[in-house]
Amino acid sequence: MSFYVTTPIYYVNAAPHLGHAYSTIAADVMARHMRQRGEDVFFLTGTDEHGEPVALAAEREGLTPQELVDRNAPRFIDLMPRLNASNDFFVRTTDPEHMAKVQEVLSRIRDNGHVYEGIYEGWYCPRCADFKTDAELGPDNTCLIHKTPLQREKEDNYFFRLSAFQDDLLELLDEQPDFVMPRHRYNEARSFIESGLQDVSLSRSTFTWGVPVPWDDKHVFYVWFDALLNYYTALSYARPGEDLTERFWPASFHLIGKDILKFHTVFWPAMLLAAGLPLPRHVFVHGFLLMAAEGAPADGDKPALEKMSKSMGNVLDPFQIIDEFGTDALRYYCMRDVTFGQDGEVSTARFAVLYESELANDFGNLASRTVAMVHRYRDGVVPGAQLDGELAVEIDGASTELAELLDRADLSNGLDAIWQRVRRLNRYVEEQAPWKLAKDPAQAAQLDRVLASLTEALRVVGVLLHPWMPDSTGKLLHALGAPELELEGARMQAGRLGTIEKLEPLFPKH
Repeated sequence: MSFYVTTPIYYVNAAPHLGHAYSTIAADVMARHMRQRGEDVFFLTGTDEHGEPVALAAEREGLTPQELVDRNAPRFIDLMPRLNASNDFFVRTTDPEHMAKVQEVLSRIRDNGHVYEGIYEGWYCPRCADFKTDAELGPDNTCLIHKTPLQREKEDNYFFRLSAFQDDLLELLDEQPDFVMPRHRYNEARSFIESGLQDVSLSRSTFTWGVPVPWDDKHVFYVWFDALLNYYTALSYARPGEDLTERFWPASFHLIGKDILKFHTVFWPAMLLAAGLPLPRHVFVHGFLLMAAEGAPADGDKPALEKMSKSMGNVLDPFQIIDEFGTDALRYYCMRDVTFGQDGEVSTARFAVLYESELANDFGNLASRTVAMVHRYRDGVVPGAQLDGELAVEIDGASTELAELLDRADLSNGLDAIWQRVRRLNRYVEEQAPWKLAKDPAQAAQLDRVLASLTEALRVVGVLLHPWMPDSTGKLLHALGAPELELEGARMQAGRLGTIEKLEPLFPKH
């Protein structure tokens, strides 16, 4: 089976922040988990580099647009290894191969009769790079997302016949109710379609920074049509000399933020239908990471929360967190503190609390004391004793539960299912009290059973937890002499472990 997961491609106007890391980590967790299941996996991320906002930002800095994106894109490229992201390719929409494929697909849409020339007049948000419908206007013609005034635009454009696909899109949602996930985002997409679709601009003629329209050199393609196609175009050139499209298309999951729901759940499937291409299986829409903005007015006793963005002055720098606490701590926090699919507040204070209570105490201390007891009481050799059957039942059910949850991108409950086992093992230590058993020679067999059960269960938890925290679980599994990551091996097995190494603290206390 193939599994193809994508992040949104990130706009290059500003440096990466925690919101970019959030989407990337989520996709990486899914990709790593599916590799553990033996799936043929492709994981794509990248940067969105065309459009009017880039052209305007470059002009302000006295640069060409290409110079600006060539300076900023490496910041996102460099973020990936810092996050320990296992992406198979990083697409840039200024890649010549991408641009050529965009021209090919959009020409096919035109040849299929879904493009016409006309004049656009209406409200436009340069920060969204989006033409707004009447239903999307805020007070005094402002952007509902950015709270900034919209611009009134009038220009000659080519249009995409989006309205022609209204019935097809409603039929898609009827027949595939998990096409948009979670359910409340499905409802949003359906409501937008049912409100009536209008044809949308396919091209722009008032600036030149974009993919040229091959049938009219006075136009470039509207940035969203260029950007959305990255999910399809990248497969054609991600590996030199090999086209991976048949192997991986359609995508299994597109992971996106809720601010780009309209483009991915309405424009994107309509484009694919117009081009005669298969549709992705799922679009999973996550919420915003919210922080108090600088100078934000108070809401009761708390400052007002806003979507994380540089312009609001409320960003958490992922590089800074990694430097202080490590990559795995950041990955854990992103997937633990905000339910995936919902909006949620993030803060440095909350990060520190979770690091101390759950990473250092729950998991780190469990690993350290388990390994230490095997060394103290059995000279570093895990006893080959029969395992605790009741404990095995509780631990062994996790892999099936985890697979079911991640099949629907329920990353938060997946992590919680593992953490319930982490806490169960901590209780097991307190219940069995190996330090007491060690004082009574008559309890030697029971001590063997407890140490064998505890260490083997810890190994299973390490395998299950690997997609979220690959560095620390890798160190743990190496120390246990069992580096294998296959999910089918995530069940307790007597005699699996032998001599184990000592283990440095996985999450040192700060």
